Amino acid sequence: MPQVSIVMGSDSDMSVMSKAAEMLDRFGISYEMKIISAHREPDIFFEYARSAEERGIRVIIAGAGMAAHLPGMCAVLFPLPVIGVPMHTTSLGGRDSLYSIVQMPSGIPVATVAIGGGANAGLLAARILAVSDPELLKKLKAYSEEMSKAVQAKDERLSEVGYKGY
Repeated sequence: MPQVSIVMGSDSDMSVMSKAAEMLDRFGISYEMKIISAHREPDIFFEYARSAEERGIRVIIAGAGMAAHLPGMCAVLFPLPVIGVPMHTTSLGGRDSLYSIVQMPSGIPVATVAIGGGANAGLLAARILAVSDPELLKKLKAYSEEMSKAVQAKDERLSEVGYKGY
């Protein structure tokens, strides 16, 4: 049974949202991935969001561009955490998406990552789930240590070869 639902309004969001899935895969977190348009198929969307909790979903990661209603509408209907992923847009570079997601009214919180931040959305979902999963928390700590070691290795290489040789 999936713990996380990754939802997007269009398959054009797949390149960003697949990064969330890759992070969830890395930590062994089960998920489902869906394309649902809140604007074009409202009945399907409402059924999806209203049934998510009873289907075992604990976190929704919702990607959206332009008007970016999907994360906020998920947060209205789903009582557990929703993470919004603003998509880059051609007209305003994703700022329209970011503002639409981050400026939710009081009482309807949506955690929001950077424009195109699918990987961080997956990591945030993992951290939320780790609150009640000690094994997952160990995996997250190991991941942080791996990142630290990677930076240290790059610094060592820079020290060895110098700026011009890097």
